[in-house]
Amino acid sequence: MRNLSRIGAVGTLIAGLSLPGVAYATPGGPGVTGKVIAQSTIGGNDYILREVTIPPGQATGWHFHDGTLYASVEQGTLSHFDSTCASDGVYARGSSLKEPSGSDHVHIGRNLGTTDVVLEVLYVLPHGAPFSRDAANPGCGFE
Repeated sequence: MRNLSRIGAVGTLIAGLSLPGVAYATPGGPGVTGKVIAQSTIGGNDYILREVTIPPGQATGWHFHDGTLYASVEQGTLSHFDSTCASDGVYARGSSLKEPSGSDHVHIGRNLGTTDVVLEVLYVLPHGAPFSRDAANPGCGFE
């Protein structure tokens, strides 16, 4: 597993619990994929380490999470936008970001570059919650 130190102590804990990868579809454009690297349930929370790949010109789709996410950019540059359509960050390889939980934090991740964006994402979710919940485009001129 790459660069778990950026994800933090919980990511290190999860790294020791590696399970065979399973591919899951994510909301968004063609070719956006996610693969579970490790997962565990502690107390009432699921801790899931996942690799997410966003091809050039594609996006995650508008969504929010029921828990907090911590991501490390392993490859490419992620452009992140909030529900006001404003950029709330551009994250190059080696950068990390945190996405807060709740429907008041609708956002989209876009790959405006020419190479795949590859993220390692630690999801800290209430037990049984989905990775994300789809949200309507808030009126931005892009998906």
